[in-house]
Amino acid sequence: MTVNPPPSRAATAVERASAALSRRRRGRLLHPAGRSFVGETVIWGTPGPPTGVGLLDDPGRYRATVRLSKGTPTPGSWPDVLGLAVRLHRDADRPFDLLVSSSGAAPVLRNLPLPRRCFTGTYSTIMCYRAGPRRLWLAALADPDSVDLGCSLATVAAATRTDTPRLVLAIASAVGPWRPVGQVSIGAQLGAAEDAALAFDPVRNLPPELRLAGPLAWLREQTYRGSRRARRSTAQSGGSTAATV
Repeated sequence: MTVNPPPSRAATAVERASAALSRRRRGRLLHPAGRSFVGETVIWGTPGPPTGVGLLDDPGRYRATVRLSKGTPTPGSWPDVLGLAVRLHRDADRPFDLLVSSSGAAPVLRNLPLPRRCFTGTYSTIMCYRAGPRRLWLAALADPDSVDLGCSLATVAAATRTDTPRLVLAIASAVGPWRPVGQVSIGAQLGAAEDAALAFDPVRNLPPELRLAGPLAWLREQTYRGSRRARRSTAQSGGSTAATV
């Protein structure tokens, strides 16, 4: 039996600080203002060389929960670091939580969270993943054939009432172009209580072949853990049980 080592003093301190800030905010510490939706993710498979991650390389269809959010949050359509979270529900397996932030599409900009006004655009993982010896970045890109999401959470919700917005999932190396691997469709909005209960873990809720890399991965893990602790939620709390779109 594998026993996890006790948390370090630094990890405990970051987790406690995050929990305290979340309690003071009475909600999520990160991206508190958002809307959650029923969704569906279709993986087409990886074009070109495989990544070694079965979930990305092999075609599949998954029920999903999608959340679009503002980071600070600023009011209305003011610029902000926008967030997109997609939970792929994988039956008996641990879900895959993909969290991406508004960024640039070019290699030099995919590592930087960039504020913008409107929700249609490029979102990237900012930090890279490791798949064996490979470094990968994941992104959600604008689908030119999809309805526009607008520039506020209200317009995002309105778009889902009249159509089914879509985003294109893509992968890239540090300097390579984005390679489309699938599509996320956004369906009916979930209620406020379901949105509040939803909790993501971008560090632990990953396919077994994938791990989050980089010096900020540790900090991100403790911050999300503290936020969940304050909200009395777990790494797999929430998520739509509705049918796919």
